[in-house]
Parts: sequence; C-alpha cells; structure tokens
Amino acid sequence: MAAGFVTAALGRRGFLMGATALAGLSMLNGRPGIASAQATAGAPVTEVQTGSHWGTFTARVRDGRIVRIVPASMDPAPTPMIRNFPELVHGRTRIHRPMVRQSWLQGGPGAATDRRGADPFVPVSWDEALDLVAGELTRVRETYGNQAIFGGSYGWGSAGRLHLAGTLTNRFLAGFGGYVGSETNYSYGAGMVLLPHVLGGNQAIGGPVTTWHSIMAHTGLIVMVGGAAFKNGQITFGGMGEHTTKPWLNRIAAAGVPVVSINPVAEDETIELGFEWLAPRPGTDAALLLALTQTLVEEGLADRDFLDRCTVGADRVLAYLAGEGDGVVKDAAWAGEITGLPAETIRALARRMAGTRTMIMTSWSLQRADHGEQPWWATVLLASALGQIGLPGGGFGFSYTSTNGIGAPRAEISIPGMTSGRNPVDIDIPVARIADLLLEPGATIPFNGREVTFPDIKLIYWAGGNPFHHHQDLNRLVRAWQVPETVIVHEPWWTPTARRADIVLPATTTLERNDISASARDRWIIAMKQVVPPIAEARSDFEIFSALADRLGFGEDYHEGKDEMTWLRDFWDRGRERAARYDVALPEFDAFWEEGQVQLPEGDCDFVFLRDFRIDPERFPLRTPSGRIELFSETIAGFGYDDCPGHPAWLEPAEWLGNAKDEAPLHMISSHPQHRLHSQMDNGPGAAEAKIQGREPCWVNPEDAAARGIADGEVARLVNARGACLVGIRVTDRVRPGVVMLAEGAWYDPDRPGEPGALDKHGNPNVLTRDVGTSALGQGCTAQTTMVQLVKADGPVPTVTAFDPPAGA
Repeated sequence: MAAGFVTAALGRRGFLMGATALAGLSMLNGRPGIASAQATAGAPVTEVQTGSHWGTFTARVRDGRIVRIVPASMDPAPTPMIRNFPELVHGRTRIHRPMVRQSWLQGGPGAATDRRGADPFVPVSWDEALDLVAGELTRVRETYGNQAIFGGSYGWGSAGRLHLAGTLTNRFLAGFGGYVGSETNYSYGAGMVLLPHVLGGNQAIGGPVTTWHSIMAHTGLIVMVGGAAFKNGQITFGGMGEHTTKPWLNRIAAAGVPVVSINPVAEDETIELGFEWLAPRPGTDAALLLALTQTLVEEGLADRDFLDRCTVGADRVLAYLAGEGDGVVKDAAWAGEITGLPAETIRALARRMAGTRTMIMTSWSLQRADHGEQPWWATVLLASALGQIGLPGGGFGFSYTSTNGIGAPRAEISIPGMTSGRNPVDIDIPVARIADLLLEPGATIPFNGREVTFPDIKLIYWAGGNPFHHHQDLNRLVRAWQVPETVIVHEPWWTPTARRADIVLPATTTLERNDISASARDRWIIAMKQVVPPIAEARSDFEIFSALADRLGFGEDYHEGKDEMTWLRDFWDRGRERAARYDVALPEFDAFWEEGQVQLPEGDCDFVFLRDFRIDPERFPLRTPSGRIELFSETIAGFGYDDCPGHPAWLEPAEWLGNAKDEAPLHMISSHPQHRLHSQMDNGPGAAEAKIQGREPCWVNPEDAAARGIADGEVARLVNARGACLVGIRVTDRVRPGVVMLAEGAWYDPDRPGEPGALDKHGNPNVLTRDVGTSALGQGCTAQTTMVQLVKADGPVPTVTAFDPPAGA
C-alpha cells in the first residue's frame, strides 16, 4: 500500500438509494407510496395522517390493516424506512399478550436466571401480569429498598410529547419511591461531558448552531471529520415534518462548495455528491487535528488575536504541540505516521482551511472510542486556531449530519410534554456502564470529577429500548443480565431484550395511539393520530403505568385523572400560551387536530454560533470558569485523570492498527445502518432485503478479502477474544485496507441462547466491541475501538432465528 490512502473527488454515482433500498415503493399521486399487507379486496379504505421520528406520512387502512404508506407532501426527502410500518404493526414479531418466563413463573424471583433468552414463555391475563409486577416492585422495595431498582428506558422511542417511554418510566418509578437511573447517552456521551468544561454547555451538539443558510452563503470549505451520511439524517428526536439534511447537502454540492470527508469508509454522500475523501486509520483523528493545528502555528497561519481574546490555555496547548513536554513535535510528519495519510496532504489541508472561510463538522462517532473526548476537544482547538468561530459560515459543530434538523433555523416555540418528576434516589450511573453496575455491586468508578458507587440491583424495569443491541460486549452483558432477580420489559416486539425478560408487557407502537410530534429542530407540529386500534392485547406505556400506579396507591399523582387526549389538549393549550409570547397565534386544539399540522415561522436563517461571544467576550461570556473557550481546563486537569489530561492530546487507543495483533489484525467500524434506526425496524422488509444470506453486510476491502479467500456474497465469521458473529461479505474499495465496516443494529441471535460466548448468527457487532469507558471523565462507550479477525465460514451455516417468537409465544 502507498504511504497514504487518499482519493481525489469521486464521481457522482448513486449508491444505496437504488432498487434495493426503495424496493416496494410505488408512485401515488406523484409521491412514493408503500404497499403492504393483503386485505379484503373492495373493502373501504380510510386515510390517516400521522407522524413519528421517521417523519410525517399518511397511512391507508383497510379492514384494520395498513395497506399503504404515503410520505407527507411537505417533506422534500422522505425516508424509505417508513415502508416498514405495515410489517412492524402487523408482523409475526409482535407480542400479543402479557407473557411470563416459565422458570420465573414456576420458581419465583431469581429462578434459573441463566435461562433468560432460552426459556419458553407462558401467557397470562393483564390482571395477573399487573398484579405480578406490582407485587414484585413492592417486594424489592420492602426487602432491599428503592436503590435496588434500576430504571432502564434508554432508546429511540415514540416522537410524541406524551408517549415517550423514558419519561413515562422515570415518572412512574419516581412516584413509587425512586430508582437508580442513568445519565449521558450512547450517541455522544463522552462529548456531552467534555463540552461544558470547554464551551460552557452543549449547544454545539444540540443547537442552535450556524445554519445551513449561513454556510451556503459564506463557507468556502467544509471539512467533515468522521464523514457524513444521508442515512443519519433520516430521523429526528421529537419528530419532524420535513427531512432537511440531504437536501442541504445536495444544495451544498450543487453550489460547488468544496467538501472534504475524513473517514476510513466512503459512505453514501461521499460517493453520490463527489466529495473529496481522506481515509485515515480509525481512531487517529485526534492526531490529525492536532497536526493541522501545529501546521497553522508553524506556518504563521494561526489567529493569535482570537486565541488571546477568546480562549484560555492556548499557550499551554501549543507548547504541547511543539513537544516541549515530551520532545515530540505534533506536526504533519508525526501525524502521517499515526494516521497513514501523507504529511503533505495534512499540510495542504491546513493551508486550505486557513485560506478560506472553513466550517468543521465533526461526527458523533469519533467520541465513541477509547479517549473519545480528545478528537472533539481537538476540533475546538483547531477551530480556535483558525480564528473563524463566530463568523458567518465558519467555526465548528458536532451534529450537522449525525441527525436530522441540525443547522435548520430554530423555532423559539415549544410544546410542553410529560414530566418525569423528582427521583428520591440520588444515584445515576453513566448510561454505558450498566454491565459494570450489575456485575460489580459496591464498586466505585470515577466520573466527571466525582465518584459513583454501584448499588446492588435486584430488579430491572426496562421500557423503550434494546440494551442487547446498543450496549457493548454482549457476552459480558449476558452474564450481567443473569444477576438481577427480576427483569420487567415493555415492548411491542420480541426483541433480544424482551426474550431475556421475566415479565413482558405488550406495548403499542406509534401508529396505535394519539400524540403530538414537535421538535425544536423542525418547523412543523404534527398531530400524531392513531392509525389502527392496538394490536391484540397491546396497551400504551401510559396506560400500563397508570394501571400499575393505581394498584400501588399513587395513580392520581401519576396520571392526574387525565386520559390520553386530555393530556394532549393540556400540552397544546400551554404551548399556545408560550407561542403567544412570541406573537405566534396557534389555533385551538380542535382546529389543530382536525387540520393535522401547523407550520411555525422558520426562525433566524442567518444564525451564527458564538457570534455575540466573538464580538464581545466580556459582555457575552461562556458558562466556563473563565468565561472563555477553555483549550486548557484547570478543572479537568484538577481531576488528575491519566486518561484525560487538561488539554486535547494524542493518547494511543487500546486497540488500533498501530498495535494490531495477528489474531485480530483488522479494525472494525460499527456504523449507523442505512435501512433501520439502530435496531428499530430490523424486523422490517427494508433491512431484510439489504442482508446477505440473512446476515448483516460487512464491507471488506478487496485486498483483505483476497488475502482470506473470501468472495463477495459469501458468509464469513468476524471474531476476537470477546466473541464471534457471522456476516455477509460485501467486497468494496470504499473501505480502507485493514478496516471492515459492520453496521450496528442486527438483532442479537446467539446459537446457544442464554450462554455467554455463543456465536451470533446474525451479525451484531456488539458481540465484538469493548465494554470499557472512554475515560474517567466521560465514561462513554468505546464501540469504535475494536480489532477483529475475518475468517471464511466453511460448510453449512446456522439459520437466522432472530425473528422467530420464543416458545410459548
């Protein structure tokens, strides 16, 4: 291989949005219509517009079954994923009745916990199920205290203001006397702990950030550190009326704004829009960003006035870059050895960035790695050295193409939602440390300047998430999941988590209830109207928790005597009062519900992140100790963490191509999937059609495939010391040699359910990833720090059974 892996601008070829991704789409009145389940011919068809975090659409229903999905007319780039809804609502993976694991029902709490995932289930009535749950909660509270209950509701749930599973779960458990909860997230957990120390808050993640309008008008170069992908813009937390990420990227490309994508994998936007592609070794972005900064300093291109006026600690960081402490200058030649990129390519990029108005867009994925705080901190350092922070079209942001709606003008109006209440148990763990919590009761870990001691968890109550997808090192989680005496789960489908519960309560999907979709990142408020009645015996999380709260004596505090529509009317009326303060007149609730949508004023199209701060740092200080951007943080330095010093630094990852071993010579990247949202919709037709022999596709460079005698379309095994999974092979030069890419989200499907170390038949990368925190500061997940071996699978391979309901169901 040459000294670096670099490509010129790529041709404008379409990819991943062709026949496979759009299979099943038909045209209906000029818009894509998605056909679905068979229904009685000639029966009347009703139409209902509703919304979700995938977007807004109209569902056509016949005989109580969804037969077609049509995207909303105002959406310029609807996601093909909405085609999955008919199967998700009516398909064979639905949970129809309350179910109890057989061994638990026969032997009581703690019985045969090693059978979770392997045991059959027994159907029970709702009354019996609710009595079991209420009795078990009471038993654990009286025997061990509320600190023995873990409330797990992490995951992308409904878009609505009422039916958000996490809020409803927290409200219920807080009303019951408290629970052990979690803080931060898997998406950008390390970054969200870091940035308040550096910038005084997390606006650079969630917005408002510099708008696409400003970028379009003023930016001369966009540098996407970690790349970007249309697929990440298919969803918005809180819901949406329109997808904006892809249209804006299309406009940027059409206008000829140069874009450099820095990513070991060339994903869809890089190919389709002809972006320049730099492919460094995974996990080396911090070194690259530091070297770009050092090049600016060496060549007299750094903006010393901005550094002096608007930052603190610059001299200490620049001394580190100059090698004053360790004798190693962090220049382009140094970074070239680490990243695999030619030194001159690094120098040339630094000069280009200094020579024009530059916007740095750094992805969430980079901080999901060992020392993941460092590339984000180094991004702020580089942007500060360029001195363009607060200028139109310049500076940085962390979410532009990691989710939809970032960079859109922010509406000042918000619709309130359900509140979670105060948790009497003051114990929250970093969300990615759940296996540690279960396996190591009494242990203490450092976290963001304090210590967290794990209580002894006896009961898990989980709603609205799938930890057997999103957590790392699933074999370790299998062991941890066997520790509690009882696991209770609300779930519409037989996900890997539902299979490993003791009591399973069937929950409704978004299309089986009423709600309101409203997000600060979208200018539409959508009436999320119920499309079909609840399937079989499914109930909404709100109904389930209300019934339990009534049984446990605090129902009036939980539901306040209000049903679903009364809550929605209350939210809307309070939202109207908020809107009136901004001279925006929202209609009465009944008019809104009849119309189905409201479009809000667009907001400030010319908003620039940190503009006021740049103009006058004294008058508009940041919420940092100094009021400035903290390139050196005395607070972080004072924590004394070896794995997170007081300034951005290159810290060698535990696993990377620079220390590869013969048994695991390839770096695995687990990217966001194209055809689903994490593990949501893996049981839909879109994900199924994208798989290879039923397995998740794994991208492999031709050099690495040839060296192992593996051909495109075959099944192979990814393996390391933590686990193994079967994958379908996609040979492509769109992944750097030495790197494989396996999207996250395939439902965990072990060949020996309930046993740690089982082979995952389906292709879930989290049987291979590390369950170790990013650092003592952030304690985020480190999924992207993973080395593996790829081995051809000889002979017959086991059948995928991830979507077969368990015995008894």
